Amino acid sequence: MNILLIGSGGREHALAWKLAQSPLCDTLFAAPGNPGIARHAELVPINVNDHAAVRAFCEAEAIGLVVVGPEGPLVDGLADALHGLAVYGPSKAAAQLEGSKGFVKDLCARENIPTAAYARHRSKAEALADIGRFGLPVVIKADGLAAGKGVVIAETAQDAAAALEHMFGGGFGDAGAEVVIEEFMRGEEVSLFAITDGTTIIPFGSAQDHKRVGDGDTGPNTGGMGAYSPAPVLTPELEARAFAEIIEPTVRAMARDGMPYTGTLYCGLMLTGEGPKLVEYNCRFGDPECQVLMSRYEGDLVSLMLHAAEGRLAEADPVRFSKDTALTVVMAAKGYPGTPARGGVIRGIEAAEANGAHVFHAGTSERDGDIVASGGRVLTVTARGPTAREAQARAYAAVDAVDFADGFCRRDIGWREVARENGTA
Repeated sequence: MNILLIGSGGREHALAWKLAQSPLCDTLFAAPGNPGIARHAELVPINVNDHAAVRAFCEAEAIGLVVVGPEGPLVDGLADALHGLAVYGPSKAAAQLEGSKGFVKDLCARENIPTAAYARHRSKAEALADIGRFGLPVVIKADGLAAGKGVVIAETAQDAAAALEHMFGGGFGDAGAEVVIEEFMRGEEVSLFAITDGTTIIPFGSAQDHKRVGDGDTGPNTGGMGAYSPAPVLTPELEARAFAEIIEPTVRAMARDGMPYTGTLYCGLMLTGEGPKLVEYNCRFGDPECQVLMSRYEGDLVSLMLHAAEGRLAEADPVRFSKDTALTVVMAAKGYPGTPARGGVIRGIEAAEANGAHVFHAGTSERDGDIVASGGRVLTVTARGPTAREAQARAYAAVDAVDFADGFCRRDIGWREVARENGTA
C-alpha cells in the first residue's frame, strides 16, 4: 500500500526508517520530511496545515495509511479532516490529552487517576494569589502546546512569578492563556507507551528521557536531549500498576465520553513513594523516545498501525522488542533551547553510521549539496548494545564521528541506568 507520513523531525525519520522496512509498504511519502527522511520516502511539498490539500493528495495517490507524527496536526484536527481514511493518530477531541493540560487534570480528578494536586487559572493575579498553597518547588505549565518548553519548575517565589509573567504575557502565545499549577512530585520520571484503537490496549515499551539541557540534569527544560529504552526502573509490577490505574481508565473514559482514542498514547510517569503518578500525556510518540523504541522494535510497524487505525488491534501480531538497550543522543545547535544557530554545516554522518549506529535527522536541510542545521535539535544519534553502558559507549563513539562545529550535546545520556549497572546508583 501507499503510505503518507506527516512530519519533519527526528521522530518522523525514525518512523520512516521503520515503515519503509514493512513488506506492506509500496511507496512511502512524507510531508514535508527532511533530508534524512528522503533516504526512505518520497518527499512531497504539502502544507500539512491545509487539510483539504492533504486529503486531496491522499485520494490522488491512493494512500492506504496516514501516519501523523507530531502533535500539532492532531490537535488541529487533521485526523478528523481525513475521516474515512485509515489514520494512525487521534481525533481533535481525543488529542486534548496533549493539547490541554487542564483537560487531562480534570479527567484524572473525575476518574480517580493518580496525579499531582493542581489548580487551573486564566488570570495572572489569581494564579499568583493561589501559588503559595502548593509550596516550593512548584510546577507551572502552559495549558496548551508549547513545543516541549511550556513547563517550569520554579524553585523560588520569584521564579514562579517570572514564569507566570512570561506565560500570561504571551511567551507561549495562546498556549499560555491558561496555566496549570501543580504540586512538585518527587521521584524518578519515566515514559510508558501504549498503542490503542480505543478499545484494545497494547503495551509498547518504556524509555527514559533527559529534558534538561545540561549534564547532570541542569539548565532549562528542552524538548529532550536524549533517551534510552527500556527503562528498567519501571519494573513489571510498576508497569502493570500504571496500566491498571492510569492508562486503562483513561482509554475507557475517553470512549465513554464519545471521543475514543486511537494511536500512540505516551504516558509520562513519576515513580513516587506512593506508586506511579501521571505527569502528562502526549498523543504521539515522544521525540527522542521514538528513536530508541523504533531501534528495538522487531515487528511490522505498518501492520500494527493499520490494525489500530482500522479498529482491529485485537487481531494484531504480538509486539516484539529486542532485549538490547537502545540509547540516543541529541546533537543540538548552539543556543538551544533559546535561539539556536542555524546554517552550520554537518559532515561525517556516514562515518558515524559505519559501526551500526543510526543518525536520525531532526532539524536539517540541504544547501548546495551540504546538510546544514535548520532547527534547535539537529540530529539524534542512536545505537544499541546488550547493556546501557555499551549502548552509551557506541552512541557517543558515533557522536564523536560527526563533524558539526555549531553543535553540542549532553555527555551523560543514560547516566542513571549506567550507574545502576555499575552498582554506583
